[in-house]
Amino acid sequence: MDTSETPPAGQPSGEATASHEVDQERVWRAGKLEPMPIRKLPDAPPSIHLLGPTVFLVALGVGMGESYMWPRLVLVFGPEIRWLFLIGVTLQAIVMLEMARYAMATGESIFFGAARVFKPIMWFFFTVAILVYIWPGHLSAGAAAFEELTGIPWLVTACVGLILVGIVFSLAKIIYNLLENVLSILIGVLVVGTAIIASLVGSWSDLGSTLGGMFAFGYFPDGMMSEAWFPIVVGSIAFAGPSGMQQMWYTLHLRDSGAGMGSHIPKVRGLRHAGEEEKMPSRGFMFDTSDPDEMHKWRGWRRWVTWDAVLLFWGITMLVTISFTVLAQAAARDNPNVAQLIESGEREAALSAMSDSFASVGGPLLGGLFFGFIALIGLNATLGLFDSFSRGQADMTYHFVPGARRLKMSHLYAGFLWGVIAFGIAILLFGPADGPSGVLDILAFLSTFAMGAYCVVLLLVNNRMLPKPIRPKWWTNAIIGFGAVFYLGMLFYSLFAYGVVVS
Repeated sequence: MDTSETPPAGQPSGEATASHEVDQERVWRAGKLEPMPIRKLPDAPPSIHLLGPTVFLVALGVGMGESYMWPRLVLVFGPEIRWLFLIGVTLQAIVMLEMARYAMATGESIFFGAARVFKPIMWFFFTVAILVYIWPGHLSAGAAAFEELTGIPWLVTACVGLILVGIVFSLAKIIYNLLENVLSILIGVLVVGTAIIASLVGSWSDLGSTLGGMFAFGYFPDGMMSEAWFPIVVGSIAFAGPSGMQQMWYTLHLRDSGAGMGSHIPKVRGLRHAGEEEKMPSRGFMFDTSDPDEMHKWRGWRRWVTWDAVLLFWGITMLVTISFTVLAQAAARDNPNVAQLIESGEREAALSAMSDSFASVGGPLLGGLFFGFIALIGLNATLGLFDSFSRGQADMTYHFVPGARRLKMSHLYAGFLWGVIAFGIAILLFGPADGPSGVLDILAFLSTFAMGAYCVVLLLVNNRMLPKPIRPKWWTNAIIGFGAVFYLGMLFYSLFAYGVVVS
């Protein structure tokens, strides 16, 4: 594969090929697709900051895994099971940094990078996104919690919510700006609210066992390696933080935030403001990695995104799941039979037990507030997922479907957005889903498979499509390689050992 580290004959050596002719610009060639022109890398913002594109990953990551799947495991197996969560969310923080490497260096999404390696890889993710993310699982689970709070049927709330999401995104001038502001407020309410309630419901011993459980490496309780529970454990590890393709979509949010070379790419607008959109380039850009000043700016951008990964992503996700684990332990005390109910197949028993714990310190009103938090999580995830799905599919369609560039990116975005909304309403009203949990479980297998696959793609893209000075270190490659084996190995072990997949 030609990445043009050795330029064509007659041109001087260097990482970006340069022509002797005055009118031909310097480019970086990666794969067989259109080369990337060399442009200036913008100055990096201060490393320490509060808001940024990571709010999307936090919104997607702090979802049903943290509030439902992991508390369920804690109720059945105890807080020591959380060492697996620590591995899962730490691995995802490193994946986030490696996704950001390519996006910030080129202004291209990881999907475009995959196409530079081999186009069918990109089309695989295009297909997986449709198979996995057309199901309105997170909103359904949130709507079910809202039904517990208000008595309004979850189907009604879910359908109305889907339509409102479409209207909000269609009216937005710059979709990224709207989402960053809205999600930042919602995440703030969720983090502070759950921490306060956990402090009221739980005890210091609950907090101690929760923190200690994070380091109980090698703890395998009786029953975990069974047909009934091992697939659930695998799915929960995949849902420790953003699952499935959400890390890949993060590269598009980085681009729209203007991170690194994304500053050279126009922003996606809402349908109402599509006429104001600048023409999208047909490829990304590269900076001159042989220029010390440019490399100094690059290191600044890496510090900026590392702050996001460590504090905002890893830290906030961990804080919320600690709060929910404390709540789960309090729920186990208040409802001694909850583990038996869960093992007997009553999926919603974990949520009901934690609601009872809320109520134990503040009466029915506080118990209802718990379901309000679950509904808020469903809304967070739905806003992030629907935007990300539409953004990703529109990006791949615009660049790789013949004739698609006659449309604006905003038109394609709106088409996928309203398409997934229409399908979501149809499947909720007429589909085979057995309640909200049944819809949510449909996500599990392909989500985990996609996570193993994108680790492989990261290794190929970052080590073959980027100039050598900004490629990942060997130890980073080793961790990403472990991620591929970790996700795919657990998935296929579950399939072949038990004949079942993630649930």
